Amino acid sequence: MAKSESDNLGTPLEPYNLFLSDPVLPAAIKREGGDIDLLTKFGAQVGTEEIFEWGRLANRNSPILHTHDRFGTRIDEVEYHPAYHSLLKMSVENGIHSMRYEQDPGEGAYVTRNGLMGLITQVEMGHCCPISMTSAVLPALKHQPEIASVWEPKIVTREYDPRLVHPDHKSGVLIGMGMTEKQGGSDVRANETTAAPTGLKGPGNEHLLNGHKWFTSAPMCDAFLVLAYAARGMSCFLVPRVLPSGDKNPMHFVRLKDKLGNRSNASSELEFINTSGWMVGEEGKGIPTILEMVNSTRLDVANWGVSLMRQSVAQAAWAVSHRSAFGSLLINKPLMQNVIADLEIEVEAATLMITRLSGAHERSTIDPEEAAFARLATPVAKYWLTKQSTPVVREALECLGGNGYVEDSILPRLYREAPLNAIWEGSGNVIALDMNRAVAKSPESLEAFLAELECSAGSHPPLKSELDLIRQQFNDVKAGEANSRRLIERLAVAWSSALLIAHGNQSVTDAYLRSRLGGDHGSQLGTLPTDCDLAGIAQRAIPSL
Repeated sequence: MAKSESDNLGTPLEPYNLFLSDPVLPAAIKREGGDIDLLTKFGAQVGTEEIFEWGRLANRNSPILHTHDRFGTRIDEVEYHPAYHSLLKMSVENGIHSMRYEQDPGEGAYVTRNGLMGLITQVEMGHCCPISMTSAVLPALKHQPEIASVWEPKIVTREYDPRLVHPDHKSGVLIGMGMTEKQGGSDVRANETTAAPTGLKGPGNEHLLNGHKWFTSAPMCDAFLVLAYAARGMSCFLVPRVLPSGDKNPMHFVRLKDKLGNRSNASSELEFINTSGWMVGEEGKGIPTILEMVNSTRLDVANWGVSLMRQSVAQAAWAVSHRSAFGSLLINKPLMQNVIADLEIEVEAATLMITRLSGAHERSTIDPEEAAFARLATPVAKYWLTKQSTPVVREALECLGGNGYVEDSILPRLYREAPLNAIWEGSGNVIALDMNRAVAKSPESLEAFLAELECSAGSHPPLKSELDLIRQQFNDVKAGEANSRRLIERLAVAWSSALLIAHGNQSVTDAYLRSRLGGDHGSQLGTLPTDCDLAGIAQRAIPSL
């Protein structure tokens, strides 16, 4: 490991094992049935200097849109840096896009897959957009078995094939999604794209789409699941980039978005001009069909929020444990201990939450209680974890001072990524309203959720009182929609508290309960009660190499 010119500036954190260095993740994964050996191996692989460098290069060299070739022919292709392709290849070869669907995936496959996703997104998040969408598409495609039969064999492979050819000639494919349009945004019923049949109407048949999509990430995917209005209403369509004839499907890339972060991943505006799409699912039922894809990607973006937090706190704790100021290492300064400890308890609670949710999704197909729990827990986790990542990453960046603010550090990239997860797959208001719908349409989801929390509340009366108040608020019809954010936040803090009571380190649990649940905390991070075990918790944040 190379030394810096000044030993007081420390050394790079990498290489290190991202999985084994986490103080709570291995035990949480084991508890939910995940594959510890596989994650240990992958944690070492993604923690190398080479992979960190791929992440840097993929984001320093943004994708380039080529609408035409040098002869003036329309091509609509996006050029990526080789590091982006290397990252995609690694994720595909490790089955992050396909593991849950493979033949005999084994117990805990989805938990393991989500663990893999959480590790690689600590290093580079942008390439995981097409990985996530591909992983989520099959439940929607299975509404149309004859279409799924063509695409599923190429999805459930571990071959990365970036060529733009028909899937019959490819060893593996990636699938994207396009829902929003500029006149509606999250209100997809306001979309204006239309679909007219070329022959037979209805599911499984070819239609010609005309319109646009305002935000389509990963436009070099092999196909996209999109929404368009057919005769009987909003319907779902699979739109391939290359037609069975071998010709390109006519869709125009208008521009790539110049985004705050997520720079490695192209996000585009598309125009459909008599573009062929095949209807998936019942005509007029496109929104519930495509939501089967969205629900899985929501779990991913919540996971990414945790990843950004863990990597930023690891970088901060490593830096302050190697830098001296005013006579001692910064990690030994009581005020810095308070900051690092406050960051660490947030990350540990978040890690327990996302891993528990992965387990619930793993078992939801065979256990009605777990399915009910996951229905409410998913919007709670998506809302809370994606929003908490921004203040955590910002405070971690500050721990490095000016060094954290320059691009040589990974922290600026993590900070630019953080707000995105709260926007992707439903912004805060959309997710808070989804919580309301879950409780209204599936009252058993609230009962399953609170019943689990009440198991921990028996040993902690303040949590029991909080759960009683939450029940009262759900029964208060006067509060209505405007109270949704306050209520989803209370659910998140109560859930975090219950998880820590059941599985957390005692010092971490005490600090979290007193600060988050008990309110003994300032308005900023680094304001834990001073008689908490600040030094001990701060030490937990330092990655063990």
